[in-house]
This record gives sequence, structure tokens and C-alpha cells, in this order.
Amino acid sequence: MTTPMTTPRPGGTVRTAPDNGPRILVVQDVEETRDALAKLLQVDGYRVDAARAEDDAVVRAQRQPPHLLLVNLGQSPAEVIAVARRIRDRAGVNNEVPIVIFCSEAVGEGEEVALGNQVYVTRPDNFNQLRRFLGRLLGTPCPAPATKADVLSRTTGQFPS
Repeated sequence: MTTPMTTPRPGGTVRTAPDNGPRILVVQDVEETRDALAKLLQVDGYRVDAARAEDDAVVRAQRQPPHLLLVNLGQSPAEVIAVARRIRDRAGVNNEVPIVIFCSEAVGEGEEVALGNQVYVTRPDNFNQLRRFLGRLLGTPCPAPATKADVLSRTTGQFPS
């Protein structure tokens, strides 16, 4: 899942993710969530690679080092943090590459907590908050806020009537 994505837009315009945007490795064990996150991030101009588990993520990160790891697994926050750090270490990825742990426990809704060594735990209220946070970490401008219609069209290719 590393190819640029083309998404139909209202009015027939098309937006394609560039081949030189920052690379994000999404590590998510739920296929539907992994695919939706990847599509939304690609539309925002990021190059996205997606993995289901630690070993797959290590191989992908070794093949194409990411600029950021976005990790959300069905484990406790402490376990996910440990997995994310192991991915970065085992893959030989620079310690300056940020790790963002996306979780629903350990932090309050809407919070972003820095744990040190470029590791962050966040529980965004919505996708726009996550987009702004990733933009700050990667030094990329955040696109205009996505509406529910945008999210639906980006993930399904359909537009609400």
C-alpha cells in the first residue's frame, strides 16, 4: 500500500498524494481502520505504508524507512509503546523518527502526551486533531479541516447525496 492514491472529488477534480511527501508507517491490527487511516493520510499528501503487526512493520520500515510511526494495536498502552519502540529499534530507524501511539486509554480525550525520545501518546477527538498533530511533528502544513462528507468520500469513494 505504498502507491500514490487518486481520489475522486466533487466536481470531477482529483487530488493525488505526491511521491515525495513524508512517509508514515501505520501499524494497526484492525484491517478496516488500517485501510481508512492509510487512505485519509494519503489524500493529505503523505506516503503511507501499512502493517498489521510488529514483524510486518519491521520489514516495511527496513525496506522504506518512515518519517513517522503511527501505532494503534489492541493491547494495553504500555504494551503498544513497547511494540512501537521495538519496531523502531529492530528496523534500525533513527531515534529522531517520531512514534505516535494512538490509543483510547491512558490519556484523556483530545490530549497529546510526550513520553520522551520522540514518543507521543494521543487520543484525538477527531481525525482533524490527529492531522494537525502529525503536521506539527512532521513540519507539514495541515490541510483544511475535513468534513463528514470528506471523510466518507475519502474512505469509500462515495459522496453523500
